[in-house]
Amino acid sequence: MQDIAASLERGRPKDLASGAQVLSGQLGKTIQRLRKAYNLSLSELAEQSGVAKSIISQIERNETNPTLATIWRLSQALDVSIERVLATSDEEPFIERFSRADTPRLVSDDGKVRLAIIGWIKTVEWLQWYDVTADPGGVLESDPHQRGSVESLSVLEGSFEVDVAGEVQRANAGETLRYRCDRPHSVRCLGEAPGRATMVVIMKAAVME
Repeated sequence: MQDIAASLERGRPKDLASGAQVLSGQLGKTIQRLRKAYNLSLSELAEQSGVAKSIISQIERNETNPTLATIWRLSQALDVSIERVLATSDEEPFIERFSRADTPRLVSDDGKVRLAIIGWIKTVEWLQWYDVTADPGGVLESDPHQRGSVESLSVLEGSFEVDVAGEVQRANAGETLRYRCDRPHSVRCLGEAPGRATMVVIMKAAVME
């Protein structure tokens, strides 16, 4: 596995025998979870990876066995190592360790807020959590999540401001803001110093009245 991954990461997927296949009932689920973690549609992943939308759809439904070159292109588009994509055993270890390279990252539109996806990829459809780092003045604007979803922002360093549909609250280091995120909302880093926080999103939580 390591030799295959090393060859792929050197940018030479064609060095592998054409048609080499990986048989796994979990591969499709892994690709789908990673895609959803980035909020990518099938079309968007197809555009970024160069793999046909129909092929990605078949992979996610476990209706085809993709070549290693195809898996390599998808792993590059999803910004994870190919080892992570191919780690498909049902008997996963009790303790898992991930490097920085294995951690998917999102960036705000202004480029000043960065979210490392540190939550378990298998829970992304109902529970997500992120390590948030932000430059002063950075803003993360988000569209509404599913009705009843709740977001929790625990500030570790600096100060942040949360705006939920016009209602604004501020939190400093050691404080937490919890709010409905099923409406437009934004997080802003205040002051002149960088900020850091942990963000947890509970999707489809009980509706708060």
